[in-house]
Amino acid sequence: MKGIILAGGSGTRLYPSTLVTSKQLLPVFDKPMIYYPLSVLMLADIKDILIITTEEDKANFQKLLGDGSNLGIKLSYATQKEPNGLAEAFIIGEEFVGSDIVTLILGDNIFFGPRFSGTLINTRKSIEQDGGACIFAYPVKQPERFGIVEFDKNDKILSLEEKPKNPKSHYAITGLYIYDNKVIEYAKNLKPSPRGELEITDINKIYFENNNLKMEKLGRGFSWLDTGTHHSLLQAGQYIQTIEENQGIKISCLEEVAYRMNFLPKEEILSKMLNVKNNEYYNYVKNLE
Repeated sequence: MKGIILAGGSGTRLYPSTLVTSKQLLPVFDKPMIYYPLSVLMLADIKDILIITTEEDKANFQKLLGDGSNLGIKLSYATQKEPNGLAEAFIIGEEFVGSDIVTLILGDNIFFGPRFSGTLINTRKSIEQDGGACIFAYPVKQPERFGIVEFDKNDKILSLEEKPKNPKSHYAITGLYIYDNKVIEYAKNLKPSPRGELEITDINKIYFENNNLKMEKLGRGFSWLDTGTHHSLLQAGQYIQTIEENQGIKISCLEEVAYRMNFLPKEEILSKMLNVKNNEYYNYVKNLE
């Protein structure tokens, strides 16, 4: 299984902050935004991950995350020259993915909820065994702003719509997707949409039309946060702060995820954090049980 984080784009909605750095390197409370989607892939027990970003931002991602060895994972990097759509990630990452299945997550999405790791691992194993694809759906107040999935009482998908004027459902399709290896050929054969992009919705529709698209609902007690605007970025930071301070935990602490997933022993993780020793983040990792 391979993982891809799409962390490109110009971040124009977060202007002027994104004049000097990638949107996905901006802080969400106490850690860079990229930590949140990276932790999701790690929780899915994915250790081989490609980060796709812009040429000008690539060096900063490498400076922040390195090759991943300090977390017991392997990180690679690639660039997307122009924002040509989410589905282009599979064309850019074709050689990286090889013959594996692949999980794609958008670099500005935050997921937090109970038993998430188990859900991800079980879904991944299902795709590995049976093929197909899986989308993750989440209830929203303004479904007309999102790609929407309609389904019946047995959670069988009935339709997919992109920002419909009259939504048939209030469940949005989040920025997390798991695909079998057919996704690469599907992406290579896509035609650009009227806005000139290779749309992830068109990929999902191919799987749906082939009766090979699954859905996992992320419902009550779960949180999905988009951080694409100043308002949503501030809300996400406040949410993370509230949870962390009330519960005494850290959300998406990569070192903790690496420890909990048995990627590396705690002593080895700590030994690679010497340059940040004696700050609050280091002490949190040091005191993990």
